[in-house]
Amino acid sequence: MSEHRLSSVELDAATLPAATAEIEHERRVAIFDLVEKNSFEPAGASGGPYRLKLSLLDGRLVFDIAGPEFARAYGLSLNPLNKVVKDYIGICDSYYEALRGTSPGQIEAVDMGRRGLHNEGAELLKGRLDGKIAVDHETARRLFTLVTALYRRG
Repeated sequence: MSEHRLSSVELDAATLPAATAEIEHERRVAIFDLVEKNSFEPAGASGGPYRLKLSLLDGRLVFDIAGPEFARAYGLSLNPLNKVVKDYIGICDSYYEALRGTSPGQIEAVDMGRRGLHNEGAELLKGRLDGKIAVDHETARRLFTLVTALYRRG
């Protein structure tokens, strides 16, 4: 039996907003890290690896999963995620601005807030996936980064 993991991740280009260099870098790093190390087990799947395509469709976050003898798409309402995603995007923007010219102490303070919201978003996403896809905390963090990428405008 194959292990339950992702072998590839794609963001739907049709629903992906334009991005700044920082945002595009964050997307690439999150995808690379996610593929390198993850725990991803769709309910009812006998084994992976799986290919994942993330998109936004009619106000829903869509996880389109394909693997050996398994194919399924899950649509999740974005409403429960909206606030933490918007807060996270806002603090990321503050972080990028802080990197351009504030003190190390200010950068550290903003980064601590950013990491806290990232963890909150990851746990919320993990809860939303409960019963559909089992993921560990680090996989949920990386997926949350990609979910925010679908929201972010450059």
